[in-house]
Amino acid sequence: MSSTRFFNSNQETGRVYVIAEAGLNHNGSLELAKEMVDIAAKAGADAVKFQKRTVDILAIGTVLDAQDGRFPTFGSTYRQIREHIELDRAAYQAIMNQCRDQGIEFLCTAFDLPAMAFLEDLGLTTYKLASHSLGNLPLLNGVAQLQKPTILSTGMAEWDEIDRAVEIFQSYHAPLALLHCVSIYPTPPEASNLAMIEVLRNRYNLPVGYSGHEIGFLPTLAAVAMGATIVERHFTKDATLPGFDHKISLEPQALTDMISAIRTIETMRGSGLKSVSPQEMVTRHKYHVSMVSAIPLAKNEILTTDHIVYRNPGTGIPPKDAIKYLGRRLAQAVEADVLITPEMFDA
Repeated sequence: MSSTRFFNSNQETGRVYVIAEAGLNHNGSLELAKEMVDIAAKAGADAVKFQKRTVDILAIGTVLDAQDGRFPTFGSTYRQIREHIELDRAAYQAIMNQCRDQGIEFLCTAFDLPAMAFLEDLGLTTYKLASHSLGNLPLLNGVAQLQKPTILSTGMAEWDEIDRAVEIFQSYHAPLALLHCVSIYPTPPEASNLAMIEVLRNRYNLPVGYSGHEIGFLPTLAAVAMGATIVERHFTKDATLPGFDHKISLEPQALTDMISAIRTIETMRGSGLKSVSPQEMVTRHKYHVSMVSAIPLAKNEILTTDHIVYRNPGTGIPPKDAIKYLGRRLAQAVEADVLITPEMFDA
């Protein structure tokens, strides 16, 4: 399923768009990145998402060149670590080809304007913007001007920042969806604040989803039950690998289990229309009460409330219809403890 269906007005299929967030968990390896595409497709995700940064402009020089011993196999400074993880154009083209072969949509987060230009050159059709881009007005304007569907996370943001971002996209008539997000890694359950899904939808009248960073995936399932139409969740081939996000990511079986549970919740949410299904009707007939003769009744007797009680099954005259028959003459004798039916009365 394509992400673009969320940006068509009044198009509601009831199906949640599931983004499997590969992010940086490919660790700079094209082969691992392609394997992650396969994992996401096998799990049943609608899209697999990567990230693109321009390292030289990611931070000031002293931050980039500071010693960083977190991932020695990647490098010894923050710059080296970031450079190790970044993939080049040929790699991204290979990833996109892999997505096409697997029948899964390719998405990517642009973290800066050169990254946006890089992705435009690749022919990206739907953009993702991270929560911290809410304060990056040049990037917001740059992506909005493309007028391509964009999914924007709203973690660690104040209302005026979200308002401004929405205004920018609306000023360019650019399709936009919002993701409720809590930028705590991992996010404890009590910080999930899932009520924000409805708040965002009511405030902006836009498609709203959830980007989760919890351990496990219970909040993601709860978000779907609360009306999220898009969900994004990090995944990894192996949570013990070195790297920024592996420890908060779902391994392949957990990703599969989450998506399977989401598809079940979709069927559980239903249409919101109240009706008695054929399956319920079986139970209704068994347990609802109907009008029953309390005593033996003679032919031509006028039926009164003293003559009736209400008992199972529910296949006779229900209490709500009693007024139609009280005061009418019976066309036949009726034994005690018998369902009273319309055919027992004079026309």
